[in-house]
Amino acid sequence: MTQHLAAPAAPTSGTDTGWWRDAVIYQVYPRSFADGNGDGMGDLEGIRSRLPHLKDLGVDAVWLSPFYASPQADAGYDVADYRAIDPMFGSLLDADALIRDAHGLGLRVIVDLVPNHSSDRHEWFQRALREGPGSPLRERYHFLPGKGADGELPPNDWESIFGGPAWTRVADGEWYLHLFAPEQPDFNWEHPAVRDEFRSILRFWLDMGVDGFRVDVAHGLVKAEGLPDIGAHDQLKLLGNDVMPFFDQDGVHEIYRSWREVLGEYDGERVLVAEAWTPTVERTAHYVRPDEMHQAFNFQYLGTYWDAAELRGVIDASLAAMRPVGAPTTWVLSNHDVTRHATRFANPAGLGTQLREAGDRELGLRRARAATLLMLALPGSAYLYQGEELGLPDVTDLPDEVRQDPSFFRASGQDGFRDGCRVPIPWTVDGSSHGFGSGGSWLPQPEGWGELSVQAQTGDPDSTLELYRAALAVRRREPGLGAGTSVEWLDAPEGVLAFRRDGFVCTANTTGGTVSLPVAGRVLLTSGPVITVTDGRAELPADTTVWWAV
Repeated sequence: MTQHLAAPAAPTSGTDTGWWRDAVIYQVYPRSFADGNGDGMGDLEGIRSRLPHLKDLGVDAVWLSPFYASPQADAGYDVADYRAIDPMFGSLLDADALIRDAHGLGLRVIVDLVPNHSSDRHEWFQRALREGPGSPLRERYHFLPGKGADGELPPNDWESIFGGPAWTRVADGEWYLHLFAPEQPDFNWEHPAVRDEFRSILRFWLDMGVDGFRVDVAHGLVKAEGLPDIGAHDQLKLLGNDVMPFFDQDGVHEIYRSWREVLGEYDGERVLVAEAWTPTVERTAHYVRPDEMHQAFNFQYLGTYWDAAELRGVIDASLAAMRPVGAPTTWVLSNHDVTRHATRFANPAGLGTQLREAGDRELGLRRARAATLLMLALPGSAYLYQGEELGLPDVTDLPDEVRQDPSFFRASGQDGFRDGCRVPIPWTVDGSSHGFGSGGSWLPQPEGWGELSVQAQTGDPDSTLELYRAALAVRRREPGLGAGTSVEWLDAPEGVLAFRRDGFVCTANTTGGTVSLPVAGRVLLTSGPVITVTDGRAELPADTTVWWAV
């Protein structure tokens, strides 16, 4: 087996540590993290300058959303060149410097990989258009003749995730498939050239020294044979395939087994993380069998509201699903595609909704802080989205004319308000963009944003930033946090979650009122006001989580 000599990797003990099993991984959305050149857009140099913040926060790794060469039809998830950096973000030299600096701080680096589709500006797709029907390049995508007397109807009835038909007709009459925007044509993963190309792309970035890949739309690469209509879905169910014909097809697993072999060619512990939206956590577990990926996002947990019974159910199901395949469970509350949980938990309707009014900001933040401590106490790996350590809410009042999310401009699809969680984060109290950069910000920051900045919160023991710093420090110090595969549930009043782990108890009150509980030990950390302890009992305020040392 070939051993590749890559750029310096993050420090290890010299043996496999399984670092990802209990890692806290921080998602950076490059556009909105930090601007190094003053053009109003975040970039790699900006990220590099703020790496000490992540070190001080206490995370183990940083995951970078796409920075590849792209027309930016979908904020970089439309890749024109997988081996180049878009000039708006910098250069390959900047990427190399960022990886080296991160490793110097003990931070691992995970990069986004977008294999389901390319940009319509990708060289392959442009050649396919120029060469016309019969071009070998068209076989690397899904080009088909239409239905109807003159081919005027799409090849099937699939709809785009962003709304509207999943097919676009080109000038010569053929149609091409795009599960997302028309500028994002889907690759045909049955074609060997596509498979060879992505193994080469993996090696390119592994040679650069990255520690792993977050795989975008990992559930979407393989489509059902014959591309059947959604109307035929009931027939597919009869055949035992209770999934949509364009998602979560069993054929994807062969691809990921081959990728795992590529990672095995390299020194160090490189990882694959699946963004796989599946019907059940049991289906998600298929992606993390021992010879496939290392982790998969737990979207069932992300979609659970701040409710004790619902949370306990999804925690149990998640742990049970991952245990047979020996993979760690992951936990996440926010990312670049959903409403921030500080806003979501203030809205009774839950995930995918936006507050049309100011809402109860205090309630949302209190629940978000409590949910964070609950998440960080669970066994497995946790993902944080940039700005959540500041308690940032979604920006819900962006004017239509400044929005850039492509789903906002289409008739339906994803709720179209993802810009609200992508507003550049504040670093300083004052300044034109609160320390984001010297040239403003690509999305406007709201009034009062500086009050939530890193500068404003640093040193304030009651701030959300200091809560995150303290929680991650305790998590590193306490052996009963992070690692493991199970929790021991304890008796608790309705609306309260209580579980024990090695030398540790976590208690979360999801009710709207104070709850009296037996003292579980010495208070390590609490998400809210100091609890009252008398006669061996504790008064736990509403929407508060406490960590106890037993």
